This record gives sequence, structure tokens and C-alpha cells, in this order.
Amino acid sequence: MRQGVRLEPLLQAISDFLDDQQQIVEQVRRDLARGLKKPKSGRRGLAPQQVLRSLILKRVKNWDYRELRERIADGMTLRQFTEFHCLRVPKHHAFHRDFNRLMPATLRAINDLVVQASVDLGLEDGSKLRVDTTVVETDIHHPTDNTLLWDVVRVVTRLVGQLSTAMKRRRIKGFCNRTCSARRRMQEIQRMTSRQRQERQTAAYRALISIAEEVVEGARRALQNTGKARKDVFADLAVAGLREEIEHYCGLGTRVINQARRRILDGEQPNYARQGANAGRVRPQGVSCRKREGSCHAVQSVERKSL
Repeated sequence: MRQGVRLEPLLQAISDFLDDQQQIVEQVRRDLARGLKKPKSGRRGLAPQQVLRSLILKRVKNWDYRELRERIADGMTLRQFTEFHCLRVPKHHAFHRDFNRLMPATLRAINDLVVQASVDLGLEDGSKLRVDTTVVETDIHHPTDNTLLWDVVRVVTRLVGQLSTAMKRRRIKGFCNRTCSARRRMQEIQRMTSRQRQERQTAAYRALISIAEEVVEGARRALQNTGKARKDVFADLAVAGLREEIEHYCGLGTRVINQARRRILDGEQPNYARQGANAGRVRPQGVSCRKREGSCHAVQSVERKSL
């Protein structure tokens, strides 16, 4: 029953547009029933029209699940748009659960419907896409010399393994997997006490650097042994992409190895003043910033983000 209320122009246009889109409603119904043994029995859930319209309302208004539920429950116009009318609005968990059951193809179709309705209303021309990103905290370890050397071994070995899989080989001649030994050396260095570092750190680093050098040289030998073209064009393109990626990370690995050798084995002191002066210029490529006792120290990480 209509309550004599009017929707805002955008929602009214979307509502009128959805009235003629029975195909997408049926697609939502199939997604909701997917995986259920007896979809026609049990407790009554959200109708496909309610799920579709609630999802579009959430996207248009940029609300979270709790606010979406509260706005629908308190507003007569939003009840009319989502077709709840006088029915009880479920908790926000129900919206979250049903939205997650929708397949990616269905979500793409829904997004296309919203864009089409906006274009028909004249609010958007559909030629540009505006996006927003949020910086979130992530678990990335501090780029110390031993962890960077371990990253070299780990990443290069993984890429060579992908190359052998793409070429349908068990292994590539000339390359040896040294991840276990490199991991042991890295963990040994990390677990050393201050006194142990004075006595045993140089020997452990020398072994870890030697392993990293062996892996990088083995990867370059593997590139030389896999340079022949293959009959399958698509497989050849995949192999070529992996070869370029291996060559790129071998170059980064060489830089990490040279830096560790200068700092640990040769005793070269890094120029922190110069790094601090250039921190604002090079930080997006390879400088990590950490806080200690109220100050910010720029630490060169040799493109840690890429590794």
C-alpha cells in the first residue's frame, strides 16, 4: 500500500528502472538459493527484491550495515524503496549474509544498473570513474639486512618455480632451491643476543650472503637455459613475463647483496644524514619510516615494497 510519500529523484529513478529489471531480480534469487538443500522450506528470509534494492541503497548512500538497517527501519520512504513497507526489518547481520551470497557477475550487473539509472537521470555521464582509497595498516617486517636477503631467496625461488610450472618441467637445470638453509640463517641472526652478535653475526651473514648469491646466479643460469621459444603462443607469453620478472628481481637482489656485504662484512657505515635529507624524495620507492622515542628514522630498504 502506498503511503502518499515521495522518494528523492535519484531513488525514484532507480526504483522505476528496477521495476522493469526482472532478469536481475531472478539472478539475485538464484544466488540466494545457491547451495541450499531445501530453499523453499525453513524460516522466511529476505526477498530478492529487498536484497537487490537494499544493496543499491547501501552503495548509493555509502552506509555501513548498521546504518543501513536503522535508516530503512526509521524511514517510510526507504521502506517503500526497499519494499519492506510494514514488514519487520531484520538485523544488520541478515543484510551482510545475503549480500555476501551474491556472485561477482550479479554485482557487476547491479553496478551497471545503478550507473545506467544515473546516466538516464542526468546525474552522471558514465564516462569517468571516481574512486577513493584508504591507507590501512599491514604486517610488513622492518627491512633489516638479514630479512632482505631472505626475501631475495624466497621471491626468486618462487618465481623460478612458477617458470618451471609454466614450462611443464619438474625443475630447471642449473637452479637449486636454498630456501630452507636461507631461512635457518635468517632466523639464527634474528635470535642472536647482543653478545652473540659480536661473536657470530659476521659468519652467519657471510653464509646468508653466499646463499643469496648462489640463488641469484642460479636464476640467471635458468634464464639462459630457458631462452628457446615454444610452439604454444600463450605459454610463450607467460614464460616471457616470468623471465622479465625474474630478471627484475635478480637485479634488486644484487643490490641487496652488495649493500649487506658493504655494511656487515666490510664495516661500511651508512650515511644516515644523506638518507634523511632524501627521505621525502625516495620514500615511496624504498624508504620505511618508523617512530622511536618521538623521532622518525629513515631507513633505506632497497625497494622493499617490490620484494
